[in-house]
Amino acid sequence: MSREICVYLEFLTDAHRASIRAAAEQAGFTVHFFTPNQFEEAKACVQHCEVLYAHSPELLRAAPASLKWYCCSFAGVDPYCKDDGIFQNPDCILTNSNVYGVTIAEHVVMVTLMLLRRMPEYIEITRNRSWSNQLAVRSIRDNEITILGTGNIGNNVAERMRGMGIGHVIGLSRSGRGREDLYDEVLPISQLDEVLPRTKILLMALPGTAETAGILSRERIALLPADAIVINVGRGPAVDQVALAEALNAGRISGAALDVMVPEPLPKDDPLWNAKNLILTPHVSGNMTLGYTCDRNVELFCADLANYAAGRPLQGLVDRKRGY
Repeated sequence: MSREICVYLEFLTDAHRASIRAAAEQAGFTVHFFTPNQFEEAKACVQHCEVLYAHSPELLRAAPASLKWYCCSFAGVDPYCKDDGIFQNPDCILTNSNVYGVTIAEHVVMVTLMLLRRMPEYIEITRNRSWSNQLAVRSIRDNEITILGTGNIGNNVAERMRGMGIGHVIGLSRSGRGREDLYDEVLPISQLDEVLPRTKILLMALPGTAETAGILSRERIALLPADAIVINVGRGPAVDQVALAEALNAGRISGAALDVMVPEPLPKDDPLWNAKNLILTPHVSGNMTLGYTCDRNVELFCADLANYAAGRPLQGLVDRKRGY
């Protein structure tokens, strides 16, 4: 009986498909490709497949208990870590494609500079056809950043901030560990309250779990100094959005940039739209629009397919109980 792979993705190029075919053949698998407008065909195919490479809770839910490995093409796997029967096989392996660090780090650098150099205010000035150029600006150079989440995204941001002359980098993680070459301090998340009062730039790059929901609460926003900026590229539920909008409008913090929020899309009457010095982007910091991200996504899947066939540990393995 042949071993089969169902690939249900939109971003693949012909070169990507050729790479996956070659990796599948080397690993002893037959591969079938489908695009999102072929859901029913993919649903029929996955009934006899051992491996599924996709980002589709609906297709995964339709897969039988014979599915042994689900590779999610996105980094965020919170839809797949709920105890709601989405996996017919409770022992099915879950991996993710944690390859978004480069594109998200570039987004973080962009919005950090926009906030430090007062771009939301200058945009408003020029929109009103005014001419005022005396707003005090700040630099990444010799500044300080607190990175909440020292995984792939946090590390890529720290690396770029180092290259731009950042003065001090604090990392916070669940374990209290991180790369010593990137962080001046690495602390457990349990010490967040101690760090916030001295935070100038707060980057949130956390996965969506029960532990991270509401982590930047109203009380913790109040601990930030008035010149702090907040950037969230992790998951929307991590931030008390109402409290953040109130703090921005009252000038209790300097600015913020949210690429993730609750709900998505954001309702047209949500107070965030009118908050001062807030940059909103519609969940685009990662996405699949950067060619490098797509290439690395496929490369990681192919590498893990070789690992899977050889019985080796998978690079992208996710602990479904922890959520990452």
